[in-house]
Amino acid sequence: MAKPKQIELSDGTVIPILYEDRNVLALDKPSGWMLAPNTWIHTSRNLQLALESSMIGGDFWAKSRNLKFIRYIHRLDADASGILLMARNPAVLSVLSNLFEERVVEKHYYAVIEGVPSQKEWECSLPLAEKIPAKKSAPGRGGLKAFEEGKVRSFVDEREGKDAVTFFRLLADNGKRALVEAIPHTGRTHQIRVHLQASAFPIVGDSLYGKKGATLALRATFLSYEDPFQKKRIKIQAPTARFLRTYGFPDYGKPPAPTGETQPKPFPPVPDQPS
Repeated sequence: MAKPKQIELSDGTVIPILYEDRNVLALDKPSGWMLAPNTWIHTSRNLQLALESSMIGGDFWAKSRNLKFIRYIHRLDADASGILLMARNPAVLSVLSNLFEERVVEKHYYAVIEGVPSQKEWECSLPLAEKIPAKKSAPGRGGLKAFEEGKVRSFVDEREGKDAVTFFRLLADNGKRALVEAIPHTGRTHQIRVHLQASAFPIVGDSLYGKKGATLALRATFLSYEDPFQKKRIKIQAPTARFLRTYGFPDYGKPPAPTGETQPKPFPPVPDQPS
């Protein structure tokens, strides 16, 4: 049975499948879709719920793969687009979630920012904390509700914030805006967005940390990890041409090599998994 290379949801949304193996599916998540538990029914754009409903309904993309389980392994901001890794069974979810927590998954993003940095490469290591509205709308679920409604804010907190490190590289500019590559080495909420705001270069269309716009100019473009099941390195790349064209930049295919002025911190090797 031929497997379609994309998912079509009931509302007509088409989600390309960028990579798959027996353990995972890597999707090209469209902007505007949030990641929340399947019990979260306060929006029609809960991607987890939409995928599960499609799978349970026997849609061909899932049926052709004999798919019985699907769950996002890591988060991607609702307004961001790009690579989202999904587990195909609970065991994979647990193991790969640990890789993200251990900071051994390499992630790259493209962001279009307001203004043009003078530095070609720089690193931001300002610690971050989260602010959640004090009022809870439901017992034990105030934090989740606030997060999914976009009410959680992250901010720089030098005293009590958690460590956060992002490496940035200037790729191009048009005099008023610039295209940068962001490589986070930690996974704090809205980390790239807050670190760019703190660097005085908010992301175009960032209604939380900059000026409101049609869409957030942030795209997850590359993800790589050492697969403990297959014992090999997995590398996943998302197309960038449409994103770059939207903001008036040429398509690089692969970004230029680092200049060496600043180097991102190396990712440590993936620890051996217990047998």
